[in-house]
Amino acid sequence: MMGNAAPVLDEPRIVRTKHIGRWTGALLCATLAGLLLQSALTNPRFGWDQVALFFRDGAIVQGIGVTLELTVICMVLGVGLGIVLAVMRISSNPVISWIARAYQGFFRGTPVLVQLLFWFNLAALYPSISFGIPGVALNANELITPMAAAILGLALNEAAYMSEIVRSGILSVDPGQSEAAGALGLTRLQAMQRIILPQAMRVIIPPTGNEAIGMLKATSLVSVIAVPELLYSSQIIYSKNFQVIPLLLVASIWYIIITTICNVGQGYLERRSSRGATRTVHVGTLTRIRRLFQGTPAPAAQKEPRP
Repeated sequence: MMGNAAPVLDEPRIVRTKHIGRWTGALLCATLAGLLLQSALTNPRFGWDQVALFFRDGAIVQGIGVTLELTVICMVLGVGLGIVLAVMRISSNPVISWIARAYQGFFRGTPVLVQLLFWFNLAALYPSISFGIPGVALNANELITPMAAAILGLALNEAAYMSEIVRSGILSVDPGQSEAAGALGLTRLQAMQRIILPQAMRVIIPPTGNEAIGMLKATSLVSVIAVPELLYSSQIIYSKNFQVIPLLLVASIWYIIITTICNVGQGYLERRSSRGATRTVHVGTLTRIRRLFQGTPAPAAQKEPRP
C-alpha cells in the first residue's frame, strides 16, 4: 500500500505594502511646489529678464569674491581660536576654564550684528590703539576698516561656537586614550595633538561643515558696515535702477548655488570622516527615487564591531 503523497505547497507571493499616505503627501507637496513655481515664473513683477541681465554683472561677481574671502578667513580664524578655547574650557586650571566660559557667554549671548557694529565703531571708545607698547599709537579709524571689523566680528563670534563643537569632539574620545598617552610618557599637549584631536575629528568635521555654510550666509550681515560683499553689491545696483526684487533674486540665487556646492563638499567630508564607523553604502538621489517607486526599503546602517 502506497503512502500518502505530500501536498504540493504554492510558492509564497510577495505583496508590496501600499503606502497610501506617503503617496498622497508626495502628490500634495508636488502640486503645491508646481503652483508656486508657476506663479513665480508667470508673474512679471519678479523681473526675470533683469535677473538674467545682472546675474553675471561685474559688481555681483566681485561681491561673490568678497563673500568667499570673508567666509574662508573667518572660518580659519574661528576654527583655530575655537580649538584653543575648547582646550582652555576643559583645563583643570579654574581661571583658564572661567576665561573660556566668559568668552563663550559673551559672544554667544549677543547678536552677531551688534558685535559687527561694535567693532566698526571701536574708534569711539579707543581713538588710538597702542597694544600696550610705549611709543606706539595707531589711529583706530585707519586700523579698523570695514573689512577688518567684519573679520573681527564674524571670526570671534564663530570661535565661540566652534569651541563647543571641538569640546564635544574631545569629550567623545574614550578617557582611556589620555591615560594610555600618559603611560607612554606623552605630555597633555602632545596627547591632545597626536591622539585626542585626530580621533575627535570624526565628531568635529560634520558640524564644522554646517558652520561654514552658516558663515557663508552670515557674511550678508556685513552689508550694514558697507563691506562690498554679494548683498551689498546688489543693494548698490538697485539703489540706482530701483530693480529691488530682481537684484535680491540675483543675490539669493548665487547664495543657493554656493551653498549647494558647499553641501556637496560637506556630504563628502561626512562620509569620509565616518569611514570605519558604519557600513552604510552611499545611495544617490536617483536610486532612492527608483526604490521609492519600487517599494524597496532602504538598507539600514550597521555598526562595525569594535576590535
